Amino acid sequence: MESSGTGMRTPPPTPPREGRLQPTLVLATLSAAFGSSFQYGYNIAVVNTPHQVFKSFYNETYFERHGTFMDERVLLLLWSCTVSMFPLGGLLGSLVVGLLVDRCGRKGTLLINNIFAILPAILMGVSKVAQAFELIIFSRVLVGVCAGISYSALPMYLGELAPKNLRGTLGTMTEVFIITGILLAQVFSLQAVLGNPTGWPVLLALTGVPALIQLLSLPFFPESPRYTLMQRGDEETARQALRRLRGRAADVEAEMEDMRVEEREERAAGRLSVLNLFTFRALRWQLITILVLMAGQQLSGINAINYYADTIYLSAGVEPAHSQYITVGAGIVNMVMTIISAVTVERLGRRPLLLAGYGICGSACLVLTLALLFQSTVPELSYLSVICIFAYIAGHSIGPSPVPSVVRMEIFLQSSRPAALTVDGAVHWLTNFIVGLVFPSVQEAIGAYSFLVFAGLCLLTAVYTYVVIPETKGRTFVEINHIFAKRNGVEIPEIKEEVTGVGPHIPSVPAKETAL
Repeated sequence: MESSGTGMRTPPPTPPREGRLQPTLVLATLSAAFGSSFQYGYNIAVVNTPHQVFKSFYNETYFERHGTFMDERVLLLLWSCTVSMFPLGGLLGSLVVGLLVDRCGRKGTLLINNIFAILPAILMGVSKVAQAFELIIFSRVLVGVCAGISYSALPMYLGELAPKNLRGTLGTMTEVFIITGILLAQVFSLQAVLGNPTGWPVLLALTGVPALIQLLSLPFFPESPRYTLMQRGDEETARQALRRLRGRAADVEAEMEDMRVEEREERAAGRLSVLNLFTFRALRWQLITILVLMAGQQLSGINAINYYADTIYLSAGVEPAHSQYITVGAGIVNMVMTIISAVTVERLGRRPLLLAGYGICGSACLVLTLALLFQSTVPELSYLSVICIFAYIAGHSIGPSPVPSVVRMEIFLQSSRPAALTVDGAVHWLTNFIVGLVFPSVQEAIGAYSFLVFAGLCLLTAVYTYVVIPETKGRTFVEINHIFAKRNGVEIPEIKEEVTGVGPHIPSVPAKETAL
């Protein structure tokens, strides 16, 4: 028996059927993740290092139009708009993703989403020739919509493709490809590569390449079998998809039966919209959990660390021209630790990685506070500050960054998953926007003590994880649903087995179904 930290006894997971990585599953994962979450990471980082180059283009364009250079405050406002349009677009994308994945399917949503990557890539690529910096600002909204849709749709697609013993590994691919996008953007943004006055249009237009690759490759891979069976009612197509994804006939039939059990429970509960998700008692703790995980991920200080990093590097004696290479080094650490998390999440479980990650992040914030406060007296402490940044990035990459993408998909059944991930994505982008807007003012007001706030938030999230969140490794979606049912104080009625395999499959049609 296993406890989630409260003494509550939960049923042991069913012995996992060791699903194997079939070539179709691997290639579908690469196509989906490279064309989706890669866009998120690339467009987060692509404007950071060469920001002076972009500001110069804004100023030169303004001079060409008006014969005078732009006021510094206006230039700062325009640049702030350029940066903030991305999370704003992400918020807009997260609000429509639930509707899209229900109407168009998981794979169909990812394919449609490529419009929001290819169109802005073209617009940003021609913005210099057109002498229109407005195209860059508008395009940042569009790539934000692309990131907002993919951030919720991709974990759903990969989680429903994966066998349960590989669900954690494939779930972390969302974060692995986000980090890959960030790292490549940092490399391409170097002044010696494309981060210069002649190369930046190509730098921005490169975001269309992964979208084109996905548009050409993803149609050859199957739609989510769960979506195909439960929402389209096409049992034969779902079985064919599982044959391609699993290989062994025994695995296919066993998983088909798991999906039928899940569907019977969903038929009893009915489908949920975003609005009545908040009032449905049977999902109360699942909803609180994703809110805590997403808020904890963004409010634990990762954006603040990135914001403060350049200042800390300069205080450690790093030349401004060399700080871009330190940033790339931090990106490599981020990448390596995220891959380690992806490899170990099915061995160690979700809870240990979350607890270890938040523990490292909280400790790094505490030590960083002390180092920043006393480095004027002891100059050598500036080097400790740099070590703390790298330690924090490593800790966040182990658990708080990749693991919530796995957990948020596992703790909801098929019928409530689109609504839940809509809420989850909205919280993610809203907190991202708020931190970016508020942190500079907070940092100016209380200085290094701001990292004590992040240390406290890391501690609170870790406590919640230990007390509330059960280990989901090796469990089916139905088993996880039963664990949370006990905490929610509801009973899930036993549903008699139905005769299967006779006649066409009829999709579940709940008595009460509400639209988004």
